[in-house]
Amino acid sequence: MSELCFTAPRRLARLLRSRQVSAAELMRAFIAQIERLNPQVNAIVTFRPEQALKAARALDRRKKSDRPLDGLPIAYKDLLPTKDIRTTYGSTIYADHVPAQDHALVERLASAGAITLGKTNTPEFGAGSQTFNAVFGATRNPYDLSKTCGGSSGGAAVAVACGMLPFADGSDLAASLRNPGNFCNVVGFRPTPGRVPNWPAGNAWQTLSTLGPIGRTVDDTAFLLSAMAGPDPRSPVSIAEPGSLFARSLKRSTCPLLCQPPISR
Repeated sequence: MSELCFTAPRRLARLLRSRQVSAAELMRAFIAQIERLNPQVNAIVTFRPEQALKAARALDRRKKSDRPLDGLPIAYKDLLPTKDIRTTYGSTIYADHVPAQDHALVERLASAGAITLGKTNTPEFGAGSQTFNAVFGATRNPYDLSKTCGGSSGGAAVAVACGMLPFADGSDLAASLRNPGNFCNVVGFRPTPGRVPNWPAGNAWQTLSTLGPIGRTVDDTAFLLSAMAGPDPRSPVSIAEPGSLFARSLKRSTCPLLCQPPISR
């Protein structure tokens, strides 16, 4: 079962569509991985295994599974509002806050078939290059529990690195996707602002911060981005191109020179 947790999400999606693996079986694997490892790293801070397993069983009862992320679990960074699921922003002010509506990204990934398994840790209001707050405490680096995982999308990066999630969302103002990606040996990608729409937002026109994906490989990250990206009329700076662009194969090497050994001197 633990092998499923480190299988590429694009392959997991194929296994689910072909019914070689059930959504419930997959969800139980990720739930077990979280229960086993999260007490050590504290990456998943709001955990809803019963609800996620119920949604997975409902998906298994459907005659056809054809959405790109059908049955794949996700836990959202604790800055994104999630309807009826606690969203604290890492602050004691919002320790018991339960939003009445979903963020646009939550709506979009749910429509693509992703099943919400919980929320990932972040510093208070996402401000900081390390992931700790007074509500949930610190998230630990999965390679050395005495070290930081970076931030502010540290919970997401650690969860992906530990196989507790196949991929995760994050956000980036000043390296909040890239920093924890580097610290945790995963890929944190900051897209162009507007590539992933941000709604609701205090300032719908701001382009300093952006939402983006985290995965264990570039391909995993592109797979999630293909479901995240695309226009939304509620976000005036959103880019018109569809997210499906990122599902395409490159069919070529992108770094023929960088991949060569250094020239001898």
